[in-house]
Amino acid sequence: MSYVTVEVPRTLSDLIPRPAARTRQLARDAALVLGFALLTAALAQVRINLSFTPVPITGQTFAVLLSGAVLGANRGGLAQLAYWALGIVAPVPWYAGDHSGTSIKAGWHLATGSTAGYLAGFVVAAFVVGLLAQQGQDRRFSSSVPAMLTGTAIIYACGLVWLAHSLHIPIATGHPNAVEYGLTPFLAGDALKLLLAGALTPVAWRFFDR
Repeated sequence: MSYVTVEVPRTLSDLIPRPAARTRQLARDAALVLGFALLTAALAQVRINLSFTPVPITGQTFAVLLSGAVLGANRGGLAQLAYWALGIVAPVPWYAGDHSGTSIKAGWHLATGSTAGYLAGFVVAAFVVGLLAQQGQDRRFSSSVPAMLTGTAIIYACGLVWLAHSLHIPIATGHPNAVEYGLTPFLAGDALKLLLAGALTPVAWRFFDR
């Protein structure tokens, strides 16, 4: 098996040796995409359900931000698109709040339900964070955290718009509203997750540089 050297890695995944054969390159990329889709599904099971909102507290956004930073724009976005699509047919609990995971009907309901905006936001956020990582913004804590904050803001924006539409409530005015249900309870936890993701990537770059 022969490998080619990547002289200027743009993302952390580029540090993994790339096979010379095209089919092996595709297999490598597919494994990375699937791996981060599975990581997102695993962290979706780390959840705290809240009685007043259909949106649970989970670890998913941490995986979303990392998928963009590690894989780059295209593969990061594909990983989250795969997470969204595979949840429809997965025979095991997959999404946050999925207690059955045993039928396509149940998967489709969750994939298109009140939290579907967050799932769409995952795809866009991973792509944008990946673009920023390809420009080197994940290599220093001072630039990595803003990149992760941008991704988190995208997830919130997509999630809140769809949540308001699905529940027939305003986004930010009146009571109840989408901000109360889908943003305020999650700010502290998501701040910790974006800080952790923003700290991990510079550490990883320094480790591989050595």
